[in-house]
Amino acid sequence: MIPAALPSPSVGVIELGPLTIHAYALCILAGIFVAVWMGDRRLQDRGGEPGVVLDIAMWAVPFGIIGGRLYHVITTPQPYFGDGGNPVDALKIWQGGLGIWGAVALGAVGAWIGCRKEGVRFLTFADAAVPGILVAQAIGRWGNWFNNEIYGPRTDLPWGLEIHRWDSSTGRAVVDGAGEPVVLGTFHPTFLYESLFLLGLAVLLLVLDRRVRFAPGQVMALYIGGYPVGRLFIEMIRTDAANTILGLRVNIWTSILVFVLGVVLYILLGRRAEEPDEARISSSET
Repeated sequence: MIPAALPSPSVGVIELGPLTIHAYALCILAGIFVAVWMGDRRLQDRGGEPGVVLDIAMWAVPFGIIGGRLYHVITTPQPYFGDGGNPVDALKIWQGGLGIWGAVALGAVGAWIGCRKEGVRFLTFADAAVPGILVAQAIGRWGNWFNNEIYGPRTDLPWGLEIHRWDSSTGRAVVDGAGEPVVLGTFHPTFLYESLFLLGLAVLLLVLDRRVRFAPGQVMALYIGGYPVGRLFIEMIRTDAANTILGLRVNIWTSILVFVLGVVLYILLGRRAEEPDEARISSSET
């Protein structure tokens, strides 16, 4: 039988005695593991030493988590610094709230530092890492499913997502007088749409990387320019509260700017790779 809607968990935590493990955090950790494994395999294919990606990740991951949280808090400050907000909650990343834009930007800084220390060319590392990063993002999006967050407008489609009224402080659905989880309704599962798009983009980059001779850094540029295409669609159908600029969600503007950045980088990196050949031709003609 086809279900009327996709279910959502009513509990997003695992209690092990005094230890509380959040499913959101487990999804992030699983994504990091896959990204490191994929990146290591691909960097070895490019002549890298086994295990060096893990060493670089020791710099990139903490920077990325800090960057992701900073972006979220800066663009959505009300829950932490607005009326009734608690600044301490800004540190509680297990409750959700990591902006991918900040995570990638600051994570790249950490990766650059790690590459310098390990003697790895940053563009080579980035080209090797981005497909795994996309898969990691796809896995991490399932943390939103466990937290009953990141959904679109109401729908009665078979793949609509049942969403509970959520208590982020406990990681559980709010219950009614009978002890049953309170259901808000059925909504578009935007977290799922984005997860599928990310996996599709990862596969596309893997295929293109085998068939096209890219200049160093161009696979990274395709990631930078490609991801905002799907994210722009997701942002346009999301209905959760968000700050806006000129009537558009902040993340829509960010998607547009990052897309332009990716296109510009792709062109510049391609031209940069051609410069040595052109210089040799000019020299021989002279």
